[in-house]
Amino acid sequence: MGRWGLLVFLWGVTGFGCAEQPKPEEPTKFGVKDYLARAYATVDTLPVANAIAAGGDTSLVFVDVREGDELIRKGKIPGSVHVPRGVLEFYIDETSSMHMALFSSEKKIVFYCESGGRSVLAARLAMNMGLEEVAYLGGGFTAWVIGGGTVEHLGKI
Repeated sequence: MGRWGLLVFLWGVTGFGCAEQPKPEEPTKFGVKDYLARAYATVDTLPVANAIAAGGDTSLVFVDVREGDELIRKGKIPGSVHVPRGVLEFYIDETSSMHMALFSSEKKIVFYCESGGRSVLAARLAMNMGLEEVAYLGGGFTAWVIGGGTVEHLGKI
């Protein structure tokens, strides 16, 4: 086999020829139900009764991921920290200028929202970013109020 024949042979064997190349798989489309199902399956739930009983426990911090207007209208868990879900990544990432030290602490972070959906997604995001001690408040702020938890009213933030 001559030089050109060998080159053509190697070209075909290495996949640079005209042979059909495998196509990359199409991306899978996920809906909110898919994201929630995955998050619920992997994130710890802190039941409201346990959360209320843990009042004053300094080894955990409640993080409210609701929007500011929700806090104004409904109040918040006393001592909780407000971090809207839309900027959560910036507060968690240690390299961000917006990093919040609480996300580098040894404390357990318990995320909550109105009913649990946004907070379980926030907790899953935090886990994906390397936080290990995270959970979400089962039933959210609504369950906290129904369960008799104390509410701090803000008026304005």
